Amino acid sequence: MSTTNVPRTGRLRTWMLEGLSDMGKGKPSRPVESSPGPGHKGQRWWRVMCLTGVDYFSTLGYQPGIAALAAGLLSPVATVVLVIVTLAGALPVYRRVAEESPHGEGSIAMLSRLLSFWKGKLFVLTLLGFAATDFLITITLSAADASTHLVENPHLAEALHDKQVLITMILIALLGAVFLKGFLEAIGVAVALVGVYLALNAVVVATGLWHVATEGHVVTDWSTALTTEHGNVFAMIGVALIVFPKLALGLSGFETGVAVMPHVEGEPGDTEEKPTGRIRGTKRLLTTAALIMSVFLICTSFITTVLIPHEEFESGGEANGRALAYLAHEYLGNAFGTIYDVSTIAILWFAGASAMAGLLNLMPRYLPKYGMAPHWARAVRPMVIVFTLVAFLVTWIFDADVDAQGGAYATGVLVLICSAAIAVTIAARKAGQRAWTIAFGVISVVFLYTTVVNVIERPDGVKIGACFIVGIILVSLLSRLGRAFELRVTHVELDETAERFVQDISRRTARFIANEPDNRDAAEYRDKIEQIRADNDLPTSEDFVFVEVTVTDPSEFEAGLTVRGEVLHGRYRVLTIESSSVPNGLAALLLHARDITGTRPHIYFEWTEGNPFANFLRFFLLGQGEVAPVTREVLREAEADRNRRPRVHVG
Repeated sequence: MSTTNVPRTGRLRTWMLEGLSDMGKGKPSRPVESSPGPGHKGQRWWRVMCLTGVDYFSTLGYQPGIAALAAGLLSPVATVVLVIVTLAGALPVYRRVAEESPHGEGSIAMLSRLLSFWKGKLFVLTLLGFAATDFLITITLSAADASTHLVENPHLAEALHDKQVLITMILIALLGAVFLKGFLEAIGVAVALVGVYLALNAVVVATGLWHVATEGHVVTDWSTALTTEHGNVFAMIGVALIVFPKLALGLSGFETGVAVMPHVEGEPGDTEEKPTGRIRGTKRLLTTAALIMSVFLICTSFITTVLIPHEEFESGGEANGRALAYLAHEYLGNAFGTIYDVSTIAILWFAGASAMAGLLNLMPRYLPKYGMAPHWARAVRPMVIVFTLVAFLVTWIFDADVDAQGGAYATGVLVLICSAAIAVTIAARKAGQRAWTIAFGVISVVFLYTTVVNVIERPDGVKIGACFIVGIILVSLLSRLGRAFELRVTHVELDETAERFVQDISRRTARFIANEPDNRDAAEYRDKIEQIRADNDLPTSEDFVFVEVTVTDPSEFEAGLTVRGEVLHGRYRVLTIESSSVPNGLAALLLHARDITGTRPHIYFEWTEGNPFANFLRFFLLGQGEVAPVTREVLREAEADRNRRPRVHVG
């Protein structure tokens, strides 16, 4: 039996692009068996909650320390404000997002439907920039905090001293390796990690509260210091409201919660258009997660504030970035503390997995469809490599410092929550729900205030977000430019009349005339035919079919093509097309006509007047302009065989 040796590069390319569907050229990649993603058959809502919980609950690893640094003695009061905003603000907003966008697109999809053309695309790219900030910083910050717990462990402190950046990068590399291998059984792993982590935190919280109860002076000392510093309760509440935006990291996880919606088990009567059971399960997921986290946030902020000296929270202190681990070692011994460290490291590392899953769900959903990413961006493995390399860069820039990355993380989280609040406000207004419109409007104002204060206090966050936005926009536009001459049509449908025209003219020589519709009167078509015959020296016996393309949204990239046929003025056969681009629509029609008739069609153009560069810009931005040469180039890229390529004539 003979065997064929597949080149190594071919095997590598096939493995890297596994599952990729090359929609732009209408040619699916070689079918391969790919492993189903987590929850592909649907999982119980509480299990999926653990998948989003590895991001949300893992913030307990660093949130109490960040709160203590930001609010000082007021940390418990500011945390109560955070919990109120979570339960009365973020939770209702994302429960509504789950209703409006039940397929995992989140608030970005809701807002993208409100804007069209290029302004809509640029708006989506901006939100994607902040989403990338949120998810990528989740990966790097979580890995950095995991390495902090490892480096600060009493048993390992000496051996791992000054190796935090290296350890962080190793953790990120391991995360990337998991996704390159295949992200299987993620929900089962998440359930185990979250269950163990919350149980250990419950032990630490119970122990801390017992020490607070038995050492009554710590509460007295704290309340006395608090009164001395702020005077009265109203002053405390006022200051807590001011410093609350610095605690915004405690709001993370909601966007991930709606991103994992497709994994939530539905009900027998669910449909893809109206998955009622999935929506109900996601609402339970969001509510339960928010309640669990709220209890832990209040308890942990209280015990860490009253039991840990403030200087230990500062940079270099033993509680910096690991306040609960500090208490675990202090009150439960190094053995339990080490178990707690291992659990924290595991869930923080897996929080990066949750964020990576969010990135892989979000970016390929938009960028390739807009033509703003290469075709391979639809495949998981190349994108994993890209995100991993960016995470390496971010870790190196921030020197794996948890506190330094907090501003960027909070900015990404808050911008996404703001966009969600605004989106649901608009949705409620469109639905005529006046009470909900007012309520969501107030919530939007609260989150806008929080975002603005956070940006003023920590401008580095918006600077980093701006870098992501500029990077995404530049890469997107360059990719769009590089893919401008792709076919860009996913499928072609002819109505009955159009198909009859194509089949009839193909019995002779299929000749089409590209016509820009103006008055569409008899004189326009008669003059056009005479001009084409004169320019190309064609006999009067030759028959033609006109093709007219109307540009709809030139910012769209990939779409299907519907062709309709009609007879005008009793004698002129016209095919009408709606497309985002005139040349690409014409090329797709010609290739489809060739495929269904087996003959090579001809198409005739006039030269476009004006500056060629200006006309190319018109094509790039508006879908028209330099039609004839661009149509020929699209055909050349789509069909390499010159003997099968439709003929283009220009006169």
